[in-house]
Amino acid sequence: MVTLQDARQQFIGHLKGRSRSSATILAYSKDIEQLVDFLSKDKITDPTEATTESLNSFMGKLAKEGYTAKSISRKTNSTKTFFKFLKLSGLISADPATSLEHPSFETKPPRILSKMEYRALRDAARGDIRMSAVIELLLQAGVRIGELSKIYVEDVVLEGDNHNVHIRPQEGTVERTIPLTKPVVESLKKYIEIRPKTQSKSLFVTKTGRPLLVRNIRTAIDRYFRLAGIKGAKVNDLRHTWVAHQLQSGLSLVVVSKLAGHKRVSTTEKYLQYVPARTSEDKIKLEEL
Repeated sequence: MVTLQDARQQFIGHLKGRSRSSATILAYSKDIEQLVDFLSKDKITDPTEATTESLNSFMGKLAKEGYTAKSISRKTNSTKTFFKFLKLSGLISADPATSLEHPSFETKPPRILSKMEYRALRDAARGDIRMSAVIELLLQAGVRIGELSKIYVEDVVLEGDNHNVHIRPQEGTVERTIPLTKPVVESLKKYIEIRPKTQSKSLFVTKTGRPLLVRNIRTAIDRYFRLAGIKGAKVNDLRHTWVAHQLQSGLSLVVVSKLAGHKRVSTTEKYLQYVPARTSEDKIKLEEL
C-alpha cells in the first residue's frame, strides 16, 4: 500500500521532474508534510482515506493557530495540487480536495515609494558607497534582490555609450540586459573603486571579499528605510517602484515586462491601476529622480 508519506515523496519527485524552482518545491514540500502529519494524527495514512471533511479540518486548525487567510489559501492550493496529482497518478479514484474553498482575503496593493521617499532613501544611504550602489541598482534597474546578489563584475558595462547590466539565466530568473541610467553608472563606478580585492566574481562583496548574501542586503536596506523615515516598505517595494515609474514615464507594457523579467505581460499590466494618468507636466524623468 502507498502511504500518504510515500505519495508526498512521489509528488515532490514529480515537481522536480517538471523543473519547478527549489523555492516552489520547498514550499509545496512543507505544506504537504504539515498536512500529512495532521492526517496521520487522525489515523489517516492511506491517500484513499482522506476526505473533504478531514481536509477542511486541517484548514480550520491552521486558522485557529493564527495563520493568515493568505497563508491558508496557499496551503489550500498546495493541497489541491497534491490531490490532483494523486488522482492523475491513479493513487486515488476520487479527489477530496476538489470542493475545498480558498478563504477570502484582500490583496494589498504594491507599496510604491513617492518621489520624496525615493530621494530620502538615496540620501540616507549616500555615505555608504556599497549600499548606495545597491539601492541605485534596485531602484533604477528593477532587478530582484536575489538577482542582484548573483550579478558578477563582468555582467556590468559601465564604459562606452551602452551602459547596462546583464542578468544571467538562473533558476526562476529570466535572462535579460537592462540599460543603466547615469546615476546608477556613477554610483557603481564609485563602489568598484573601493571594492575589496578578491577572487570572488560577485559584484557586491563583504569587507572580507565574500559575496554579499540576500539576507545581508535586506538587513542593510531595512536599516536605511528606518533612517529615511520610510514606514511599511520592504526591499521588494523598490522593484514595485521601478515598474510603476517606468510605466508612468511612458514605456510600453511589453518593454517594461521584458526588462522586469516578468514571464507574462499580465503581471506587468496589474501595475497600471496604481499608476496615475500622465500629463506633460508630471511625466517622470527617471534620470532626474
